[in-house]
Amino acid sequence: MSHPTSSSSNAYGVLLLRVSLGVMFIAHSLILKYMTFTLAGTAQYFESLGLPAFLAYVTFYAELIGGILLVLGVQTRWVSLALLPILAGAFWVHAGNGWVFSGTGGGWEYPLYLIVLSVAQALLGDGAYALNPSIRLSSFSGSASLKPAA
Repeated sequence: MSHPTSSSSNAYGVLLLRVSLGVMFIAHSLILKYMTFTLAGTAQYFESLGLPAFLAYVTFYAELIGGILLVLGVQTRWVSLALLPILAGAFWVHAGNGWVFSGTGGGWEYPLYLIVLSVAQALLGDGAYALNPSIRLSSFSGSASLKPAA
């Protein structure tokens, strides 16, 4: 017989998701875009895809700032949703490369996985130890609730 999960363990599970997702965004911006490819190199890559170079800088800062906000638990639901266009762009870039990340140019499974994690984070909320919990909008009553989300 299984036991229902306590709200405390749920809050810690959501915290684990939030922090790991935030660390991934920070690492992806700092290690990949800044340290490995450099921002200028990332801008050139964006241009090679037919995108404006300035979007590389926007993406870098969005990932870095968004990742920090996620780790700290600042408006987690909204930050997770705000990062979805970046993840959709990554999915688009890797869509033609096949499933596996080890394929040439990287596969599309990891961006899709991060999209799913970000949507789950937005649905679950902030979790434990959030500095500035998200304001939850009630999707069932049609009215906004100003209580912080769990």
